[in-house]
Amino acid sequence: MADHQTPRSRCTTGRMLRVTGRVQGVFFRASAQAEAEDLSLTGWVRNTEDGAVEIVVGGQGPAVDALIRWCHHGPKNARVDQVEERAATADELAALPDSGFEIRR
Repeated sequence: MADHQTPRSRCTTGRMLRVTGRVQGVFFRASAQAEAEDLSLTGWVRNTEDGAVEIVVGGQGPAVDALIRWCHHGPKNARVDQVEERAATADELAALPDSGFEIRR
């Protein structure tokens, strides 16, 4: 993990994303984690039972926007059909890791 992650306390933007399509079994979570770490974001990514991927991310606005743009295509073998996006709730932001970006199961 990179040591330049944005601490949760310095996040100015928080978003909840739901990505649908062929996004499981194509290294979407690991690729999203690497992308988020490169952008110094804090948060987590997980698969859902219905085949989607959920991401809660916090950080500086331009970096969060860059991750959202990345989610619209994902890694090489993914096929993204839709990215739903909304503001993260206060509870979701409070549950972010103190720093870093986690893959949750």
